[in-house]
Amino acid sequence: MQDFHHDRARALLKNAEELFDKESVQAAVSRMADSLNDRFGDPSKQEFPLVLGVMGGAVVFTGNILPQLTFPLEFDYIHVSRYGDEDQGGKVVWKVVPRPTVSGRTVIVLDDILDEGETLAHVKERLLEMGAKEVIIAVFCDKDIGKSKPVKADLVGITIPNRFVVGFGMDAYGYWRNLPGLWALNPDDLSTR
Repeated sequence: MQDFHHDRARALLKNAEELFDKESVQAAVSRMADSLNDRFGDPSKQEFPLVLGVMGGAVVFTGNILPQLTFPLEFDYIHVSRYGDEDQGGKVVWKVVPRPTVSGRTVIVLDDILDEGETLAHVKERLLEMGAKEVIIAVFCDKDIGKSKPVKADLVGITIPNRFVVGFGMDAYGYWRNLPGLWALNPDDLSTR
């Protein structure tokens, strides 16, 4: 059975199209870091934000952007999942909540992708309910789904087409988060496992 999954994972890239190479991805991360550094890098502003990575998809993006941030910050992560009917929004469950207090603070939420936006809208609302002064949503990819979303990202690295994309934290069946670029998979290769 293990060989089946390995063969299937390799086959996913066989017909995939590279949308953005490693250099384009790294340039986008650097642009995002520069924007955050411009806002929070002024030593006269005694504002040290709390940065929260959304696990597990944001792990690669978070690991790439954090070393480029030049201001004092506190880091933690959150883990949320959506259950139930995804067409109706489903129920968002927090598996891991932030340990540091968010009350009265600026919180920067790092995520790999803004797709339909239901989960990130819930995260922003919950953090504000917990007393955050401001919630900044920074997503590496904003998927152009052709309709409005319940939340808008404050900072976007790359806008991607409405296709199934893997790489730089995004996966298919648990595989290919580790790709340094972004690849659009062929829909015919995404049939049932």
